[in-house]
Parts: sequence; C-alpha cells; structure tokens
Amino acid sequence: RFQQVQSMMCDLMEWRSQLLSGTLPKDELKELKQKVTSKIDYGNKILKLDLIVRDEDGNILDPDNTSVISLFHAHEEATNKITERIKEETSKDQPDYASYSRMSSSPTHSLYVFVRNFVCRIGEDAELFMSLYDPQKLTIISENYLVRWGSKGFPKEIDMLNNLKVVFTDLGNKDLSRDKVYLVCQIVRVGRMDLKDSNSKKCTQGLRRPFGVAGN
Repeated sequence: RFQQVQSMMCDLMEWRSQLLSGTLPKDELKELKQKVTSKIDYGNKILKLDLIVRDEDGNILDPDNTSVISLFHAHEEATNKITERIKEETSKDQPDYASYSRMSSSPTHSLYVFVRNFVCRIGEDAELFMSLYDPQKLTIISENYLVRWGSKGFPKEIDMLNNLKVVFTDLGNKDLSRDKVYLVCQIVRVGRMDLKDSNSKKCTQGLRRPFGVAGN
C-alpha cells in the first residue's frame, strides 16, 4: 500500500509541475485538474479518509452554501465514480507499484493523421477543423486541428503542401474502449456573405460561414 501511495504522490507532483508551468491550453488545463482531483479522491478512499465532494470544476463544495439534497447527490455521484475507479485499478495488471516513472502511469495512445487533399467545391477560402468525436456522448474528445485551405484548391500556406500532419495525443484506455470514435472535419467558408454576390460595391469579405461537415 505504501508503494501504491508513493506512486500516486509522484504522479500528483508531476501533474502539479505541469499545472504551474502555465503552458497548457485551457481545455487541457481543465482536463488535468479533473485528473488530479480524481487521483486525490481515489487515494483518500483507499486510505479510508473522508470523502470530498466537488463541483464540475473540481472545487470543493461549501456545505454552508449547498443544500442537503445537492450534497447527498454529490456524495452519491462521487462514491459511484470512485467505486468504478477502484474496479478499473484492481482489474489492471500492476506487478510493480514502485516503478513510478511517467511510463508507469495510465498508458497513453496517439492517433496520427496525414491530410493529403481536400476536395470540395466552395469557390472561396475555407478553414477545416478536424477533431475526434464520441457519437454516443455527443462530445468532442480532442482539440481542433486547423487547416486553412485556399480557393484555388491548395493550402493557404503553400509550404505546407504534402506536409499537413497532426498527432492527437493523450488518448487513454478509456478512449480506446469507446464504442465508436469519429474523425470529424468541420468546414467554415471565409469570404462573402452570399456566394452569388458579384457586385463589388455590395461584396463583403472575411465573413466566416458554416459550410459543411464530414466524418469517418
């Protein structure tokens, strides 16, 4: 048990340094905070300490400003999450808790995407936003990868031709266990309000308009 807690403390110290670095994007920062609070709550449970209830942002609920019913539901939800976490941890094969290097934490996976071409008749510049999407939970599970595509059928940055590559990182076992994960591309047209508007006096420029979406 000591080695198990030692490994968890090393994980928390590593995550703390990442939080204090100030280099994480907003969504990754929020995800890491939830990861930290989840690890703390799990550690308190296996050490038979008091259960701490939190809000969606991971902040501790104030009993003076929270109703009894809300606290009860929060305790119930927190208990269910920790119970599921304990089942996941006990089902894993962890022969060596003393190995607390970064590789000993939950394994992560990556998805490599190479954009070779974009075929869609728009007539104006476009922005392509690519992300991973869970169709069951109706939520995006990654950051967006942005590609700016020109009206002539080439990337806006011509130097990026045949070099549009992205790696979606930090995909864990939870992501691999999802029933389906789609690679979704959202297309935003950048230019005139109306493609039929050819009058230069009325022509607007630089407007961003949703154009289409594709998934695979």
